[in-house]
Amino acid sequence: MQSSNNSTGMDIHIPFAEYLGVRAHQQENGELEITLALRPEHHNSWGATHGGVILSVMDMVMGLSAKSVDVQASGAITVELKTNFLQTVTTCLRAKAKAIRMGRTLIFVEGELFNEDGELAAKASGTFKLKYPKEKIP
Repeated sequence: MQSSNNSTGMDIHIPFAEYLGVRAHQQENGELEITLALRPEHHNSWGATHGGVILSVMDMVMGLSAKSVDVQASGAITVELKTNFLQTVTTCLRAKAKAIRMGRTLIFVEGELFNEDGELAAKASGTFKLKYPKEKIP
């Protein structure tokens, strides 16, 4: 794992990850795991985690997984993201992702998110394009 430079434990600065309180525990060779201790502002009106928080966490874990495939990459741009919600999450979550296939310019990633009881709460798949230093975002 490359050295982290902020409170998230991630090897790049993502202000939104800091705002949410996401913490990375592994980031290498196309695999990543992150956790989030949920706060009241992460919840919807029913007291469960808001779907937007889950989508954001899945986007982060999967994008960072894609980025970890190439140490020269400065980030990963989400091209496509699909998430299925399976269970509610209320107090904490753990998400993991793995880069499954890499083409010439795109990486396909799968992710899973688990609730506080260890149950699979969301499953996602996505396509990401690596970004390199001095490269402009289209």
